[in-house]
Amino acid sequence: MSTTILTLVGSLRAGSVNRQLAETAAAGAPEGVEVQIFDRLGEIPFYNEDIDAEGTIPETAQALRNAAAASDGLLLISPEYNGTMPAVLKNAIDWLSRPFGASPISGMPTAVIGAAFGQYGGVWAQDDARKSVGIAGARVVEEVRLAIGSSVTRYAELHPKDDAETVAQLDEALRVLADASVSAV
Repeated sequence: MSTTILTLVGSLRAGSVNRQLAETAAAGAPEGVEVQIFDRLGEIPFYNEDIDAEGTIPETAQALRNAAAASDGLLLISPEYNGTMPAVLKNAIDWLSRPFGASPISGMPTAVIGAAFGQYGGVWAQDDARKSVGIAGARVVEEVRLAIGSSVTRYAELHPKDDAETVAQLDEALRVLADASVSAV
Protein backbone atom coordinates (compact mmCIF):
# COMPACT_ATOMS: atom_id res chain seq x y z
CA MET A 1 0.00 0.00 0.00
CA SER A 2 1.34 3.40 -0.98
CA THR A 3 1.11 6.57 1.08
CA THR A 4 0.44 9.72 -0.93
CA ILE A 5 1.88 12.98 0.39
CA LEU A 6 0.54 16.16 -1.20
CA THR A 7 3.28 18.79 -1.27
CA LEU A 8 2.71 22.54 -1.47
CA VAL A 9 5.66 24.84 -2.12
CA GLY A 10 5.39 28.41 -0.84
CA SER A 11 7.72 29.81 -3.48
CA LEU A 12 6.45 30.32 -7.01
CA ARG A 13 9.92 30.90 -8.46
CA ALA A 14 10.90 28.03 -10.78
CA GLY A 15 14.47 27.86 -9.47
CA SER A 16 13.72 28.29 -5.79
CA VAL A 17 15.56 26.14 -3.29
CA ASN A 18 12.23 25.20 -1.70
CA ARG A 19 10.97 23.92 -5.06
CA GLN A 20 14.22 22.00 -5.39
CA LEU A 21 13.61 20.48 -1.96
CA ALA A 22 10.14 19.36 -3.10
CA GLU A 23 11.56 17.87 -6.28
CA THR A 24 14.29 16.11 -4.30
CA ALA A 25 11.70 14.71 -1.89
CA ALA A 26 9.55 13.47 -4.79
CA ALA A 27 12.46 11.87 -6.63
CA GLY A 28 13.92 10.16 -3.57
CA ALA A 29 10.81 9.32 -1.57
CA PRO A 30 11.10 6.20 0.58
CA GLU A 31 9.60 3.00 -0.78
CA GLY A 32 5.83 3.06 -0.43
CA VAL A 33 5.65 6.86 -0.33
CA GLU A 34 4.52 8.91 -3.30
CA VAL A 35 5.12 12.67 -3.18
CA GLN A 36 2.83 14.72 -5.40
CA ILE A 37 3.68 18.39 -5.90
CA PHE A 38 0.72 20.70 -6.55
CA ASP A 39 2.15 23.23 -8.99
CA ARG A 40 -0.80 25.58 -9.40
CA LEU A 41 -0.80 27.64 -6.18
CA GLY A 42 -0.07 30.82 -8.13
CA GLU A 43 -3.29 30.35 -10.15
CA ILE A 44 -5.63 30.19 -7.15
CA PRO A 45 -7.42 33.46 -6.39
CA PHE A 46 -7.29 34.84 -2.88
CA TYR A 47 -9.81 33.12 -0.67
CA ASN A 48 -13.20 34.82 -0.83
CA GLU A 49 -16.27 33.24 0.68
CA ASP A 50 -18.39 34.86 -2.05
CA ILE A 51 -16.79 32.58 -4.68
CA ASP A 52 -16.56 29.54 -2.40
CA ALA A 53 -20.03 28.27 -3.22
CA GLU A 54 -21.24 25.42 -5.37
CA GLY A 55 -20.98 26.39 -9.01
CA THR A 56 -18.57 29.29 -8.41
CA ILE A 57 -15.52 27.63 -6.84
CA PRO A 58 -12.50 28.41 -9.03
CA GLU A 59 -11.26 25.31 -10.87
CA THR A 60 -7.77 25.60 -9.39
CA ALA A 61 -9.10 25.84 -5.83
CA GLN A 62 -11.26 22.76 -6.43
CA ALA A 63 -8.28 20.94 -7.95
CA LEU A 64 -6.29 21.71 -4.78
CA ARG A 65 -9.11 20.40 -2.58
CA ASN A 66 -9.42 17.27 -4.73
CA ALA A 67 -5.67 16.64 -4.53
CA ALA A 68 -5.80 16.98 -0.75
CA ALA A 69 -8.83 14.70 -0.47
CA ALA A 70 -6.96 12.04 -2.47
CA SER A 71 -3.87 12.27 -0.21
CA ASP A 72 -2.86 10.65 3.05
CA GLY A 73 -0.66 13.47 4.30
CA LEU A 74 0.33 17.05 3.58
CA LEU A 75 3.84 18.50 3.35
CA LEU A 76 4.24 22.27 3.30
CA ILE A 77 7.62 23.57 2.12
CA SER A 78 8.02 27.22 2.94
CA PRO A 79 10.57 29.97 2.48
CA GLU A 80 10.37 32.95 4.80
CA TYR A 81 9.11 36.24 3.39
CA ASN A 82 9.44 39.22 5.74
CA GLY A 83 9.41 37.00 8.81
CA THR A 84 6.42 34.83 7.90
CA MET A 85 5.09 32.38 5.32
CA PRO A 86 4.37 33.53 1.77
CA ALA A 87 0.83 34.68 0.97
CA VAL A 88 0.43 31.94 -1.65
CA LEU A 89 0.90 29.25 1.02
CA LYS A 90 -1.47 30.96 3.47
CA ASN A 91 -4.04 31.26 0.69
CA ALA A 92 -3.78 27.53 -0.03
CA ILE A 93 -4.33 26.77 3.65
CA ASP A 94 -7.39 29.06 3.65
CA TRP A 95 -8.92 27.23 0.66
CA LEU A 96 -8.11 23.85 2.21
CA SER A 97 -9.72 24.83 5.52
CA ARG A 98 -13.18 24.91 3.95
CA PRO A 99 -15.86 23.74 4.18
CA PHE A 100 -15.56 24.34 7.89
CA GLY A 101 -15.68 21.08 9.84
CA ALA A 102 -15.48 18.93 6.71
CA SER A 103 -12.38 20.18 4.94
CA PRO A 104 -10.15 17.81 2.98
CA ILE A 105 -7.32 18.37 5.50
CA SER A 106 -9.41 17.84 8.63
CA GLY A 107 -7.29 15.57 10.83
CA MET A 108 -4.73 15.07 8.05
CA PRO A 109 -1.15 14.52 9.23
CA THR A 110 0.80 17.58 8.09
CA ALA A 111 4.45 18.58 8.30
CA VAL A 112 6.18 21.87 7.56
CA ILE A 113 9.77 22.20 6.41
CA GLY A 114 11.76 24.67 4.34
CA ALA A 115 14.83 26.67 3.58
CA ALA A 116 15.55 30.37 3.77
CA PHE A 117 18.36 32.81 3.22
CA GLY A 118 18.71 33.61 6.93
CA GLN A 119 20.75 31.55 9.35
CA TYR A 120 17.69 30.06 11.05
CA GLY A 121 16.18 28.60 7.90
CA GLY A 122 12.78 30.23 8.07
CA VAL A 123 11.64 28.95 11.46
CA TRP A 124 9.25 31.89 11.91
CA ALA A 125 7.53 31.08 8.62
CA GLN A 126 7.38 27.41 9.53
CA ASP A 127 5.94 28.16 12.96
CA ASP A 128 3.28 30.40 11.39
CA ALA A 129 2.44 27.72 8.81
CA ARG A 130 2.11 25.08 11.55
CA LYS A 131 -0.16 27.38 13.52
CA SER A 132 -2.34 28.24 10.52
CA VAL A 133 -2.70 24.70 9.18
CA GLY A 134 -3.39 23.38 12.68
CA ILE A 135 -6.16 25.91 13.21
CA ALA A 136 -7.46 24.93 9.75
CA GLY A 137 -7.99 21.42 11.10
CA ALA A 138 -4.90 19.46 10.07
CA ARG A 139 -2.99 17.34 12.58
CA VAL A 140 0.48 18.88 12.69
CA VAL A 141 3.27 16.32 13.00
CA GLU A 142 5.53 18.23 15.37
CA GLU A 143 8.32 15.63 15.16
CA VAL A 144 9.13 16.81 11.65
CA ARG A 145 11.41 19.83 11.91
CA LEU A 146 13.70 20.80 9.05
CA ALA A 147 14.79 24.41 8.69
CA ILE A 148 17.74 24.82 6.34
CA GLY A 149 19.50 28.13 6.90
CA SER A 150 21.80 30.08 4.59
CA SER A 151 20.23 28.26 1.66
CA VAL A 152 21.42 30.74 -0.96
CA THR A 153 25.06 30.03 -0.16
CA ARG A 154 24.63 26.38 0.83
CA TYR A 155 23.05 25.50 -2.51
CA ALA A 156 24.82 28.13 -4.66
CA GLU A 157 26.68 25.47 -6.59
CA LEU A 158 25.00 22.34 -5.31
CA HIS A 159 21.44 21.15 -5.90
CA PRO A 160 19.78 19.76 -2.74
CA LYS A 161 19.55 16.33 -4.44
CA ASP A 162 23.35 16.23 -4.47
CA ASP A 163 23.70 17.08 -0.77
CA ALA A 164 23.73 13.82 1.21
CA GLU A 165 22.72 15.50 4.47
CA THR A 166 19.72 17.19 2.84
CA VAL A 167 18.62 13.96 1.14
CA ALA A 168 18.85 12.08 4.46
CA GLN A 169 16.88 14.79 6.28
CA LEU A 170 14.15 14.80 3.63
CA ASP A 171 13.97 11.01 3.74
CA GLU A 172 13.54 11.05 7.52
CA ALA A 173 10.89 13.79 7.33
CA LEU A 174 8.91 11.80 4.76
CA ARG A 175 9.21 8.58 6.78
CA VAL A 176 7.87 10.25 9.92
CA LEU A 177 5.05 11.94 8.00
CA ALA A 178 4.16 8.71 6.17
CA ASP A 179 4.14 6.77 9.46
CA ALA A 180 1.82 9.38 10.97
CA SER A 181 -0.39 9.13 7.87
CA VAL A 182 -0.61 5.33 8.08
CA SER A 183 -1.39 5.42 11.80
CA ALA A 184 -4.14 8.00 11.16
CA VAL A 185 -6.10 5.54 9.02
